[in-house]
Amino acid sequence: MAGQLAAMGFADTARAQRLLTEDLLLDTGGGDAGLLGALAGAADPDLALASLARLAGDGALLDGLRTDAGLRERLVSVLGTSAALGDHLARHPDDWRALSGPDPLARPAAGDLRTAMLTAVGALPGDPAPVADPGRADSPDPATALRAAYRRCLLHLAARDLTGADALDDVMAELADLATAALEAALAIARSDLPPGSAPCRLAVIAMGKCGARELNYASDVDVIFVAEPAEPAGTGGAPSEAAALGTATQLASGMIRACSRSTPEGMLFPVDPNLRPEGRSGPLVRTLASHQAYYQRWAKTWEFQALLKARPVAGDMGLGAAYVAALAPMVWQAAHREDFVSDVQAMRRRVVGSLPPGEAGREIKLGPGGASPGRRRRSPPVGRPARPAA
Repeated sequence: MAGQLAAMGFADTARAQRLLTEDLLLDTGGGDAGLLGALAGAADPDLALASLARLAGDGALLDGLRTDAGLRERLVSVLGTSAALGDHLARHPDDWRALSGPDPLARPAAGDLRTAMLTAVGALPGDPAPVADPGRADSPDPATALRAAYRRCLLHLAARDLTGADALDDVMAELADLATAALEAALAIARSDLPPGSAPCRLAVIAMGKCGARELNYASDVDVIFVAEPAEPAGTGGAPSEAAALGTATQLASGMIRACSRSTPEGMLFPVDPNLRPEGRSGPLVRTLASHQAYYQRWAKTWEFQALLKARPVAGDMGLGAAYVAALAPMVWQAAHREDFVSDVQAMRRRVVGSLPPGEAGREIKLGPGGASPGRRRRSPPVGRPARPAA
């Protein structure tokens, strides 16, 4: 059997034989030949088998893998590609059922993903400003519950992606929709952590880069910009001061970033990068709309206007987010009339290409031919952020 397993692509044949015959109790020479063949056809047969062996106690799963070729293809494809999703299934063994049932290939709408993430943290999706509630969340810690719900949806997406059920553009768009739904839930967690008596505010989260353009990949961080305004509490007859509202908004923005990035028993979600904001790390995390406008009118560099091509409101106060885009979008096209616009773009492109190792430009998907980079920080635009090439 060791020779057969080696011929099928297993690297550690002794371990594979033990897992197949002792842990999974498979009939490798008869009724389970189809499952064995699927494991051998995975991107990493050893990883797929080891991850499946962690689910060996679920008789319903093994029966499903024997009788449902679609489930078998989807699950084994995921297990042979992603150790992280294999770990998730070991913690949540019932989640494999998302890949089975009457319609496992249905693509969820963005609103469905938002509802799933908010419900997981105990927030009410219909509220204008949802607040997480540990008492209603799927876990005593809403951040942990958010990660489990996020990976459940990611499992469903990865299975469709790896088996070719969804086109690449659809996969990237759904990854962005899932990320922004998680941002909304993380913002609900941040609201639940505000101290009593905090000044009311409106806060909008603007996605930039690949998330803003709905072209996200599995390993991307999420670039955001925050815009805030004072809010008038119902029945009070007046809004708080701008400074007090910005203080609350900064707490919310920081709390949202922390809810995504901190470590939990379910790991972390993804890094949230707010450094495309005006003045980068040197500038305030949150600004009013008027402050954003003033910066882009007086100080912004050409690459910063290019970055705004992908700006999209995704969470928080969507009305304020729409106002941000409406106010700044005209400036993006006006930047093309600057005296040094063409030379700025050309110089930036030369800098990106010059940063690549000799002979590697043709192999670089992000920074090579067809790519660009408006930079991540202020003043001197280093490589690391894609932008739509200038016309």
